Amino acid sequence: MIKSALRLFKPYWKPLFWIALIGSYIAAILPQDMAPTLGPLSDKWTHFLAFAVLTLLLRLSYRVSSFQTLFLLSFYGVFIELSQYFTPNRCAEMLDVVADMIGIGIGLLLYKFLQSKIDEVY
Repeated sequence: MIKSALRLFKPYWKPLFWIALIGSYIAAILPQDMAPTLGPLSDKWTHFLAFAVLTLLLRLSYRVSSFQTLFLLSFYGVFIELSQYFTPNRCAEMLDVVADMIGIGIGLLLYKFLQSKIDEVY
């Protein structure tokens, strides 16, 4: 089941990654009163989920190592916070970067869990 789903969506991983990356940045720099929310989830949960998804999509889309993924997405998380510092009605928070890093870690663990299925597809 997982193997067939991965094979079916293989052509879409790269576009999905870029849509998620650009969409997450736009959502992050919108003024707070205009920013989308995920229902009752806190800001930290949103960061966590976004970076777990970005991690999975990055690993599925490109041949990057876990270390490269951690470095690239951590840099992106810091970049978001720096951008928010200059955005009206937004503020930069180190705890958001921590939530991003936890999301990256969980995303890497999920990818490792899927690794044997992914190797069969690729």
